[in-house]
Amino acid sequence: MAPRHFCQNDSGSLPPRRPRRSALRRGLAVAPAVARGGKVGWRNERGVALIIVLLSTMLLTALAVSLVLLTSSETLLTANYRNAHDALYAADAAVERVVQDLLTVPQWNDLLSGGVKSSFVEGNTSTTLADGTSIDVDLECARVQTETNNLHVWGANDPVWRVYSYGPMANMLPDGIQTDAYVMVLIGDDPSESDGNPLADTNGVLTLHAEAWGSGGARKVVEVTVARTSSTEIERGYIAQRGQEEWNQRARKAAVQTPGKALTEMKMNL
Repeated sequence: MAPRHFCQNDSGSLPPRRPRRSALRRGLAVAPAVARGGKVGWRNERGVALIIVLLSTMLLTALAVSLVLLTSSETLLTANYRNAHDALYAADAAVERVVQDLLTVPQWNDLLSGGVKSSFVEGNTSTTLADGTSIDVDLECARVQTETNNLHVWGANDPVWRVYSYGPMANMLPDGIQTDAYVMVLIGDDPSESDGNPLADTNGVLTLHAEAWGSGGARKVVEVTVARTSSTEIERGYIAQRGQEEWNQRARKAAVQTPGKALTEMKMNL
């Protein structure tokens, strides 16, 4: 190997050695960057892949969470829809059930006094559903009465509600029904009368107020008006579902309201 010769400067000392490139700069890819003074330098890109992976993971996690929330919401909506219809059909069935008992009562004034109950009276007046909902029939009757009194639509003819029937819907048939619904039926005088005495029936017309509670806080109310006829035979069908007009026809077109008077209020809430 040929010997190296070093030139000395004017001061007699050797010139400074040129700094060697570090192993880091030799082994990694670098990118240009503008340093101070406008000069172009180099910057290390190690760790960029990790940041990209983290951002991608966060994006996929957000998409997965959104999908889970959407699926859960659809499940809850379906359950609420099913429970609401279950409660509505239970209230409708309760009306159909107690109408059969009304045919066996010769004096409907006994119903208004609270002395006669339906044959469908199951258990205590208070119960707790599977989802934890507490129901007290007496308190519910008092609540409905308070609402009627506060509205005070018919004045002295406002109905005085009496508990007529209550119990689990599953016990309504001998073979049982697959439902968690609980039903209650209240009975009162027809408010269209003008006698001013809600405890006396003078025109053979009564009002039934049926409520049903189901799973998930579902609650539905059905109110119907029934009229006495000279015959005890009832045609087959669903009276509460088909409406008041068909019931009037079955009752030989007996007037449900006092002839010549119009409805003062009509509501339907499902």
